[in-house]
Amino acid sequence: MAENVIVGIIGAGRIGRLHAEHLVHRIPRAEVRVISDIRLDAAKQCASELGIARAEADYRKVLEDKSIRAVVICSSTDTHADIITQAAEAGKHIFCEKPIALDLGRIDAALQTVEARKVKLQIGFNRRFDANFRGIRNGIRAGKIGEPHILRITSRDPAPPPIEYVKVSGGLFLDMMIHDFDMARYLIGGEVEEVFALGGVRIDPAIGVAGDVDTAIVTLKFKNGVFGTIDNSRQAVFGYDQRVEVFGSKGMIATENNTPNRIRVSTAHSVQEDLPLNFFMERYIDSYIAELEAFVDCILEDREPPVGGLDGRMPVVLGMAARLSLEQNRPVALSEIR
Repeated sequence: MAENVIVGIIGAGRIGRLHAEHLVHRIPRAEVRVISDIRLDAAKQCASELGIARAEADYRKVLEDKSIRAVVICSSTDTHADIITQAAEAGKHIFCEKPIALDLGRIDAALQTVEARKVKLQIGFNRRFDANFRGIRNGIRAGKIGEPHILRITSRDPAPPPIEYVKVSGGLFLDMMIHDFDMARYLIGGEVEEVFALGGVRIDPAIGVAGDVDTAIVTLKFKNGVFGTIDNSRQAVFGYDQRVEVFGSKGMIATENNTPNRIRVSTAHSVQEDLPLNFFMERYIDSYIAELEAFVDCILEDREPPVGGLDGRMPVVLGMAARLSLEQNRPVALSEIR
C-alpha cells in the first residue's frame, strides 16, 4: 500500500486555499504536488506560502501529471462537470466541491464517466462531517428518539455574498440551501418525494434584481413519512446561525449554534453568552479537515467515498424542485424534475 496520496489542487480561491492548507499541514497521508488556477499569480502565491512544488495556470497540466493520483476540484461551479469528466478519463480519483453542475444532463454525463473509469468521486458536503450533525444522525440511528416524525433545519448566513457572486451562483436553493437539502437526506436516511417553497427578498433588493431570493422556507415530504422544514436567510445579524432539531415518537434530538466558548454570565438583570461563530470557515473548520481525511483514506483503503455521486446529484434535484415550486406557487414532486 502506498504511504500517501499524491494530490493536485484545481482552483486557488478561498476554498481551494483552505483545502490546500489542510492537505499540506493536517493530513499526513496526503502530499500536494501541484496547484493550478486560471489566475497564475494566485496559484503561485498559494504554492509559495504552503511549500507546494508547482503552480500552473492550466488545470490540464495537473491531469497530465502521471504522479498525481487524486485531484481536488475547487474551481468555479460551471467548470466542475467538465473537469470531473476529464479527471476520470485521466484515471484520477476526484474530490469536487458542490454542486457538480447546475444542469442534470451534465451531472449525469460526468457520473457515467466516473463509473465507467472506476475512479472514486467524493462531493464536498462537509457538514456531514461536523461533530454536532453526525451526533444527531448517530442518535437517530441508535433509536434514541424512536421513529423520526419532524425535521427542522435552520441555516442563516451572517451577511449576503457579493451581488456578482449571486448572479452566477445558481441562486439560494442551489448555492446555499443545497447544503441543507443534503443534510436532510443524511439525517433522515431517506429520500424526499415532494417540496413546497416560499421565498422573497427581505434583505437586499439587488438580489431580487439578479433574479434570486434572500429569504426562504421549504417544506419537505419524505417517502418514509417524515415531514421537514428548512429556513434560510442571507443575513442573520447575530452571526452564522446553524441549528437542527429532529422530533420523534420517543423524544427529540437537537443541536444549537457553536460559539467561541461555552461561558455564560448570569446576573439579576440578564443572562449573557457569546454570539455564534460568524463565518462558515470558522464554524466548519474541523469538518473540512475530516472530509478530506475521509477522501484520502477511501483511496488508500480502497473504500467507497462517504459522499458519492448520487449524494451530489440529489440536492441539485431538490434545489430545482424548490425553485419550480417558488415560481409556480405549488408543491412539486421530485419525479417532475427530469
